[in-house]
Amino acid sequence: MEKSAIVVAEAKALGRQTAFLSHSHHDNVLAKGVQEFLQDMGWIVYIDWEDTAMPPVPDRTTAARIKEKIVELDWFLFLATENSMASRWCPWEIGYADGKKQYDKILIIPTLDDLGRAHGNEYLQLYRRVSDATVGGAGAFDPNATDGTQVRYLSR
Repeated sequence: MEKSAIVVAEAKALGRQTAFLSHSHHDNVLAKGVQEFLQDMGWIVYIDWEDTAMPPVPDRTTAARIKEKIVELDWFLFLATENSMASRWCPWEIGYADGKKQYDKILIIPTLDDLGRAHGNEYLQLYRRVSDATVGGAGAFDPNATDGTQVRYLSR
């Protein structure tokens, strides 16, 4: 069994949250920050370029592996940046996740650019978003809602 499969199996056995992080590779520093933030709360966050089973050049195996991980892991997280919106893979990943995961297991992580503009297409507004909560850090909020659940208390 490969290392990432062992880590996921151990996380699930311990009741820890697992998540697939959809992002542009141009945002690798930001993606690592999200991963570290959630790992501090006990989550296991999968990032495709850390997966040694991925081929060096994206191909059909890449797509199959991404599909497998989206289904296997508890959550699908979409890091909405200018780069991810321009990516060919990220919109495909959220479309696949939409067909495979429950609505409440998909979370958008919006970002703002230097001018304060949020990135994302209209379809991203269909999903819950992660945002700063007034109390307790990050929270998950339904579209157009002001009340949410602290990320640390989301359940599998």
